[in-house]
Amino acid sequence: MDELEKKINYHFKNKELLTEALTHSSYANEHKKMHLKYNERLEFLGDAVLSISVSDYIFKNCPNYPEGDLTKLRASLVCEKTLFIFAKELELGKYILLSNGEKKGGGAERPSILSDAFEALIAAIYLDGGMKEASKFVLSFVVPEIKNHSVGFVFRDYKTKLQEIIQRNPGEKLNYVLVDESGPDHNKHFVVEVHLNSNVIGKGGGRSKKEAEQQAAREALELMGY
Repeated sequence: MDELEKKINYHFKNKELLTEALTHSSYANEHKKMHLKYNERLEFLGDAVLSISVSDYIFKNCPNYPEGDLTKLRASLVCEKTLFIFAKELELGKYILLSNGEKKGGGAERPSILSDAFEALIAAIYLDGGMKEASKFVLSFVVPEIKNHSVGFVFRDYKTKLQEIIQRNPGEKLNYVLVDESGPDHNKHFVVEVHLNSNVIGKGGGRSKKEAEQQAAREALELMGY
């Protein structure tokens, strides 16, 4: 366990939390007389800590992303596939306690088991050291992943792309027009049309005018075949 603590750059005050995070239900069932805790409850908590850590980071560091694209980016960072990659970087499989049957069946390499253990590890750090330490651990994986775009998500600035295309034809003019606004102040919905000269070429909605404009531009690009 000391080796893993060095890898994650965090040393537990309560080692039992780390053991629980790395104990699979199959191992606990195989050793029922020991009344061991296994990591499913920690996995539940870790999922929430992971989500808020990622959400907070991308909200503060991606100011031009509309809500829909923030959601897509977060989903790509907290999915099983990405967590499996993080867990493999730590060689987490060799630390997880599995039943003999699960070991023989390749459980130490199974994406679902590794990603669950990674979430449980986040929760263990959170319970032992607080949100600051848990977020530090999460972001040590997430930030490089965003910068490398290896999660398969690249934000598209549809408005800029549309503007670049229209500028190829001198004299053409783009204009974004707010056509509808509804809902209470805390939950507004805006609808925007994008006009090329006097023609509507796209329409989009969102929780902010900027998001609605991006969605209108996206529709226009789709209709234009881009």
